Formats: sequence, C-alpha cells, structure tokens
Amino acid sequence: MRIIAITGASSGIGLATATRFAEGGDRVYNLDTQQPPAPHEGVTWCRTDVADWDAVDSTLGRIHDEHGRLDVVIANAGISIRHGVLDITEEQARRVVDVNLLGVLGTWRAAARRMVARGEGILLATASVNGHRGFPHYADYNATKAGVAALCRTFAMELSPAVRVACVSPGAVLTPMQLAEYTPRMLAEVNARIPAGRHAQPSEIAAAFHYLASPEAGFMTGQELVIDGGEITGSTTSDFGTAHCATAEHDRTEIRSR
Repeated sequence: MRIIAITGASSGIGLATATRFAEGGDRVYNLDTQQPPAPHEGVTWCRTDVADWDAVDSTLGRIHDEHGRLDVVIANAGISIRHGVLDITEEQARRVVDVNLLGVLGTWRAAARRMVARGEGILLATASVNGHRGFPHYADYNATKAGVAALCRTFAMELSPAVRVACVSPGAVLTPMQLAEYTPRMLAEVNARIPAGRHAQPSEIAAAFHYLASPEAGFMTGQELVIDGGEITGSTTSDFGTAHCATAEHDRTEIRSR
C-alpha cells in the first residue's frame, strides 16, 4: 500500500485519480477546499487551500508523520477564469497564479523535502495543452500551465535520482464542470476540432497518473505526458478559441477547476 496525496481531488480529474489509486489498494489523501460529493473508501479529505503554503506543509506533514512516508504527491488543483487580456484584474490573475503555479511549487516543495530525506518519492502534476500555445481568454491560466511544465523539468534536474518528477497535460476533458458550462452544440464543435473526435474521460487522465506512478515508468522523469486526442498536432486549440470568443454562450466569466 502506497501513501498518495492529491490536491484538488474533490471533482473532475482529481476525483477520478483519487478513485483510481484507492481502488488499486493505495491510501489516498485529498487536499481540497471543497468537500467531495460522496465519501470513497480509502480516500480521506483534508480541507486545504494549496495557495496557503503553510497549510499545505502542515497537511502533508501530518500525513507523513502518520505513515512515515509520502510515496506519490500529485499537484492537481487548478482554476481558470475566462477573460480577455485587457479585462484581467490583478485580483483574478493573482488567484489563478497562486493556485495553479505557486500551488504546485508549494506542494512539491513541501513533499520533496520529506521525500529527499527518505531517499525516494514521486512528484506529479496536472499541466495542460494550454501551456503549449496561445489560447484566447485564458492568458493567466495558459501561463501557469506552461510554468508547471517548467517546474517539472527543474525539479527533476535538482532532485534526481532520489525523486522522480513528471506532469500530465490533458486536452479537452469531459468533467462535470465541462458538462455544466457547455451546451451540446459547443461540445460537438470542440469534438470536431479534435482528431480523436471526442473529449477525454477523467478516468483516462487518471490512468496516465497511475502509470506515471508505477514501476513501469521508473525511467521517466522531467517529462510532460500530453493526452489530448491529437488536439495540438494542428491548429485546433487556437482556432476554437478564436472562433467562439464572441458568442453569447461564452460571453461570461467562467471559473473552472480541475
């Protein structure tokens, strides 16, 4: 049984990932500000805001002290707010950066200190294909996800061989939040621009994290695993954002959490 800590595991990709590890027999801790919709055997919710480094360090410290180790820590928590570059407020941008980028840095830093002392551990994170290209109306979000990939490479260089590091960059994922915010027509238009012809299921991203945490991925560090159905092989991301930036259905602020 491994000890797994996942931030933002009360919904979407995080919830699917926590479920995947727990069903495999691991002991999972969910660090999230929101309580999950239902309890799951093997998963413990710890109310924690990843933007608060002291709180994250305290929570991870308690988990480590109870079990004597942290085997895998996944920095998944993330938010996004849909707004044009001329409309971004300082408060909004700082919150996105605090959660999406500094939240990863603070989580990994706290976990790495304990992993290095023990001589082993795995750090994983959720990045995004948004970090690969320009995507209208998500400038701050895009920048944070590019930053996560940079953190991945840097942590791997500094902490190898004791600690292995990797991140997953999903494309469009059919999370409950996505279903709530997009009409069937909008979902179909996204699918039409993805070579695979569909959104990913959260369980498919969870499977990637499970693989990266396995011995089979033992020679993989400092890498970004893109799972997007071929979305960024062409111009699909930019085309979709540009084509829909003025539609009434998108003309609102969206706060989206992984």
